[in-house]
Amino acid sequence: MEPVKDTAAADQTRATPVSDIREWNAASYHRVANPHLDWGRVVLEGLSLLGDETVLDAGCGTGRLTELVLERLPRGKVIAVDQSANMLAQAQAHLEPRYGNQATFMQRDLLALDLEHAVDVIFSTATFHWVKDHPALFRELFRALKPGGRLLAQCGGGPNIATIDARAMAILRSDRYAPFIGDWSGPWEFADAVTTEDRLLAAGFTDVASEVIHAPVTMPDAGAYREFLTTVVLGTHLQRIPKGTLRHKFIASLVDQGTHDQPPYALDYWRLNLQGQRPAGP
Repeated sequence: MEPVKDTAAADQTRATPVSDIREWNAASYHRVANPHLDWGRVVLEGLSLLGDETVLDAGCGTGRLTELVLERLPRGKVIAVDQSANMLAQAQAHLEPRYGNQATFMQRDLLALDLEHAVDVIFSTATFHWVKDHPALFRELFRALKPGGRLLAQCGGGPNIATIDARAMAILRSDRYAPFIGDWSGPWEFADAVTTEDRLLAAGFTDVASEVIHAPVTMPDAGAYREFLTTVVLGTHLQRIPKGTLRHKFIASLVDQGTHDQPPYALDYWRLNLQGQRPAGP
């Protein structure tokens, strides 16, 4: 997705069909998504590997965390999957010089993985909340695992970014923006821990566990806050708004509101940790 520009393009006056599937500004994401890297490092601490496994990185983004997985697989490999061609290209450029064919890159919808071979481990961070059908997602991930294979993941959950979500939707429901939004309710599924465990069990997983933890983030200034909202948080919202002044005003209003928060430019993140195992039997 293109960065928002403060330039005048003719604003349209009626909505056109828009998918929640979008392209990302991968260069910006690679630069600014440091909170996601920090959270992912903590998740990786709970991933025990022998070093020869095949790991599916489900939603690899630009490959910064994929690199940390590969460091722990001297005899193994990673299948890096993302829906975004831009993200995959950035990940490939980041990883191939060091890891060569230890990493395979696949553009896939997580609801239709269609892997040639099942994997030992599925690892994922900051991705599952972008898939609104979690029961279907967990069934697909279960099918992608070998018997005895493990799932370890983190995504947004519970009351994740509730304030910025409410502010964004309030703007989009206003008279100026409403024609472009229709009855759209947003791109995310922020599930709680109990619901997630039930869904994992229903998909066939055993040894399931889930928890929601508080992980607030504060941006250092208005510019960093603006870029983070534009690239990481609200890109799917922005693609529903015509390019030009309306997009600029949407982000500018949110940055202005963030200026008055205490502390300024805070994002109230909550992370959903989840894990499960495919039974070893048939």
